[in-house]
Amino acid sequence: MPIDWKNLNKPILALAPMAGYTDTAYRRLIKGIEPRVICFTEFTSADGIVYESRNTLSQLDFNPNEERPLVAQIFGKKEEHFTAAAKILEEMGVDAIDINMGCPARKVISSDHGSALLKNPAKAAKIVEATVRGTSLPVSVKTRIGIDELNLPWFIEFCKDMEAAGAQLISIHGRCASQMYTGSANWEPIYEVKKNLNIPVIGNGDIKSLDDAIKKMGNLDGIMVGRGTMGNPWLMREITAHFFDEKYSPPLTYSEKLPTLLRHCELMVESKGEKRGMKEMRKHFVGFLKGFRNARTYRNEVVHIETLAQAKKVLHNIEKEIGNEQSNKSDFFENE
Repeated sequence: MPIDWKNLNKPILALAPMAGYTDTAYRRLIKGIEPRVICFTEFTSADGIVYESRNTLSQLDFNPNEERPLVAQIFGKKEEHFTAAAKILEEMGVDAIDINMGCPARKVISSDHGSALLKNPAKAAKIVEATVRGTSLPVSVKTRIGIDELNLPWFIEFCKDMEAAGAQLISIHGRCASQMYTGSANWEPIYEVKKNLNIPVIGNGDIKSLDDAIKKMGNLDGIMVGRGTMGNPWLMREITAHFFDEKYSPPLTYSEKLPTLLRHCELMVESKGEKRGMKEMRKHFVGFLKGFRNARTYRNEVVHIETLAQAKKVLHNIEKEIGNEQSNKSDFFENE
C-alpha cells in the first residue's frame, strides 16, 4: 500500500539507504526489532532497472511480509528512465519511491548523478516530475545541504522546487557534498527548510545514540538513521520507544546481543546463499565486535568466516570469553 507521508504517525523513523548494507537481510533484521521503521533500499540505478540488469534488480529483492512499507531509492540522470523505472518499481510492489540527490561519491557526481543534481535545480525538478508521471506511488527526494558550501536561501528554494515538482517528502543530510562524511552534520538548515515547506521533512546525519535523536529532532517530522545502526540495530527500537512513551531496555552484553547477530547470519544466507552471505557478513561481525575487549583479536577470526556453521562456532567461542561484557562504542562511529 502506498505510504501516506503526511498522515504517518510522527515522528517518522527511517533506515537510511546505505550501499552494501541495507539489503533485504538487514532490513528484515531491523524490522524484526522495530516494525515501525520505514526502510529504504540501497540506492539503485534507474538505468539498471530499465535495462533489467540482474545485479541491479537483485538489490531490489525484498520480503513483502516483513519489510513493508518499503521505499525504493533510485539514482540517475535520464528523465525517461526515471519514468520507466517508477512503473517497474510499482509493479514490483514497493510502497514509495525516493530519488537520490545526495550521494557525494566522486564516481557518482562525475556521472551527473546524486549530489550533482544540486548544480542543476531545473534538471532535478524535471526528474521528480518524470518519476511522478510514471507511478501512482508517492515520490520523495533525499539530498544534502549543498555542493561545496551552504547558501541557505538558495537551498530553501531548491527544496521548494522539489515540492512543487511533486515530491511528497524530503530527507536532508546535514553536510555539503564536498564534505563527504567528514566534520559534523549541520541540522540548522534542515530546520529552516521545514519552516518553508508544506510536506514532511526528515533530518539525517550523525545520529549515533538515543540522545542524539532527542537533541536533533527539533521541528522535523522525523529522522533517518544510517551508520548509527551498524553493530547496534536496537537503536531504532530505542529511539521509537522514547518518542512513543514506551519502556524498552536494549540488550547490553555480548551474550544478550549474540542471538540477533546469529539471526542476521541466517537471513543473509537465506537471501544470498552461504558463500556470498557469509562473505558480506564479515563487515557486520566487525561492527558488532567493536568496543569489546580484545576486539582486534576476534576481528582477525571473524573476517575469515566462510560458513554459517563456522560463524556459530566462532561467535559462541568468543561468548565463552566475554559473554557478560558490555561494549564501549562511544568512539565507534565516525560519521553517517
